[in-house]
Amino acid sequence: MGEQKKQRHAILRAMEYAVPEEKMEEAKDLLNRYRDDKIALDLLLEFYSYLPEAGEDYVREIRMVARSGGVFLLAAMTGVSAYLYLISSEGIEFHGSLADVYLERELLDFFDYDDLQSLQHECEVPEKLPLYEPLQVDRDICPACHAVTGEVHELGCPVEICPWCGGQLISCPCRFDQLGVEVMTDADIARFEVLLNERGRITYSPDQRPTFADEGPGVVLE
Repeated sequence: MGEQKKQRHAILRAMEYAVPEEKMEEAKDLLNRYRDDKIALDLLLEFYSYLPEAGEDYVREIRMVARSGGVFLLAAMTGVSAYLYLISSEGIEFHGSLADVYLERELLDFFDYDDLQSLQHECEVPEKLPLYEPLQVDRDICPACHAVTGEVHELGCPVEICPWCGGQLISCPCRFDQLGVEVMTDADIARFEVLLNERGRITYSPDQRPTFADEGPGVVLE
């Protein structure tokens, strides 16, 4: 958990300059709630490192606007406003005030919104948005690649099950057997993905969650 520990320390340092003294305990409680959740920690570090209003403020809640394919659209509810963040294992983007929510057509399609007005209507009352649950708690999300129940894992996810033998896809020998190679190149990985899709990849389901794992690419201790 070394990387997440470093994130928590960095957030605490940034909070000293951002959070009003009388709100510090509340802000720390929220940090503790998400202490092992990389998605929330990324949001908190981004918020406290670059305060949207360049003044004292704190995150009191994190709410879920949308999620798809391991990508999260989250609202940071603060003492004075609410802000939108697009987050995945690849990084984080700030998308402005929730009150003036705007997404490009590509992202609207990705999150299955008919149009911008549909998203704006959903965000009109932020308190009605569901609270974002830590990945360790939300069983509908893969703890490694963040695929939702029924979605295909990100290729290379340690939780994905092999459709040939039923074992752990990244550690079973099937990939070498199917390709007829002993060492995989980038071209082999692309070819193996085609074979996986032809065979029928096993989508994420809560019963795949590991009881324990190292920090690796995102798997966390339950």
